[in-house]
Amino acid sequence: MTTKSSGRGERQLKVRVKDKRKSQSSRKWLERQLNDPYVTRAKREGYRSRAAFKLIEIDDKHRLFKPGGRVADLGAAPGGWSQVAKKRVGASGRVVGIDILEMDEIPDVEFATIDFLDPSAPDMLKEMLGGPADVVLSDMAANATGHRQTDHLKIMALVEAAAEFASEVLKPGGSFLAKVIQGGTEGALLTQLKRDFATVKHVKPAASRSDSAELYVLATGFRGRALAPSS
Repeated sequence: MTTKSSGRGERQLKVRVKDKRKSQSSRKWLERQLNDPYVTRAKREGYRSRAAFKLIEIDDKHRLFKPGGRVADLGAAPGGWSQVAKKRVGASGRVVGIDILEMDEIPDVEFATIDFLDPSAPDMLKEMLGGPADVVLSDMAANATGHRQTDHLKIMALVEAAAEFASEVLKPGGSFLAKVIQGGTEGALLTQLKRDFATVKHVKPAASRSDSAELYVLATGFRGRALAPSS
């Protein structure tokens, strides 16, 4: 690896990976990680991923979390969003993460290794939370194929399923935040969210890389359903 100075007053280091044993795509990914200020900040502040700062920025602006709130984190591993949620809801709040991947323990965060599509998952999560959720989070993304249209369809199907899950576990007035791919929150998902929530909008925090196609859909004011649990 080599570094370069900007030569403009303060010294800014640019790390370049010269290891020819790595593929060009691997070198570019590693260079981006090594030069990403959010990656550096995450390590310094003890967060498990740079994605933590996306949630911090969204919550600073939209105030998703309240002290004592109950939060469900879908696809929680490695745990950056669960860390943020726990800090924001405080000691009296509860955060439950679920994922098909294992996740190292986070103090005061409960975790279950289960697919959120499992029919037993909603009831199990509500039992772990001690009631319906105030917020459901999903930073999940389907494995990329490299084909933009295919990847868009895959992640939209995943978000539709996450939104349906949210409608089963949220309390009236609750919020749903999920990652989508630029190109819009369309069709069935948009209809579903507008039916179930008072407000639906797209947000893109500064911590999202400028060259990334990711956006977040934020739905607030869950209306509840006829069979939705009451708080």
